[in-house]
Amino acid sequence: MDNQDKIKTALKVCHLYYEDGLSQGEIASKLSISRPTISRLLQFARDHGLLKIEIMDPLKDLDVLAAQLEKKYHLKKVILIFDATNDLEAINPKIGVAAADYLETIVKDGDSIGISWGETLESVANHLHPSKTNNVSVVQLKGSVSGSEMNNFANDIINKFSNAFHTDAVNLPLPVIFDNATTKQVVMQDRFINDIIQKGINTNIALFTSGTVRDDAMLFNLGYLSNGEISRLQEQAVGDIVSRFLTATGEIANSGINDRTVGIPLSALHNKDYSILISGSSRKVASIRGALLGGYANVLITDSQTAAALLA
Repeated sequence: MDNQDKIKTALKVCHLYYEDGLSQGEIASKLSISRPTISRLLQFARDHGLLKIEIMDPLKDLDVLAAQLEKKYHLKKVILIFDATNDLEAINPKIGVAAADYLETIVKDGDSIGISWGETLESVANHLHPSKTNNVSVVQLKGSVSGSEMNNFANDIINKFSNAFHTDAVNLPLPVIFDNATTKQVVMQDRFINDIIQKGINTNIALFTSGTVRDDAMLFNLGYLSNGEISRLQEQAVGDIVSRFLTATGEIANSGINDRTVGIPLSALHNKDYSILISGSSRKVASIRGALLGGYANVLITDSQTAAALLA
């Protein structure tokens, strides 16, 4: 066949092979051409620019996204998992695995790890590896007692971290938000409580997630806040980290509620070797961005769609 006929036949073979999914044998039978000729025509199409094969490597794309996020938000490390669901229940286990794997690479003898609580941190705790390090301490970064039957996973998380790092973790046996600032101030005068808060401040690794101000937000359903306070926070804040509510640009959203909150101050997150924010899905984008703009994290572990939104 002449060159023009060869090009037409090669294009027909490409359509049948790549678009219709026929095998080379089926195409050979359909076109009454030998199978070796089909193979040569496919090679001819590639050699002459009739066919372009592009490999979509999601891992390569994730590396590019991660590098862009590191640059934009001045982060030392971004770890991304691929996700096409935007389903928090599907994302949490994936970022939990990623966070547990990352911890295994950074924790060394004598480190002190500060932990938050909630469903995302529960996913991290569920995937921890037994550590070979020595003299690692684990400290709760905020109060954990709730006035609701809703599970905040605090006890389970602290037990799993204790087991993984072969230590007796220090918990903060207080509500995370008191009814009024005066009560909190009185309690904070206790030497024992103050010592726990200071240990949290002194941790060199902090693990925390971000919450939302949606009606179903865990912090809104643990009995700490009145309906009026929740409504005001939904107007003022985009979410919370370590139970301190943030504006879109990373400032404290409500100083009155912040004064009633028990835990490390957000400023303590600025000085960590690793301040690790673990959070994903579109519902968390605003609170993640607020936390990053406030400079409270230097490591971000999230999903690919959230990463793209943070770059938008």
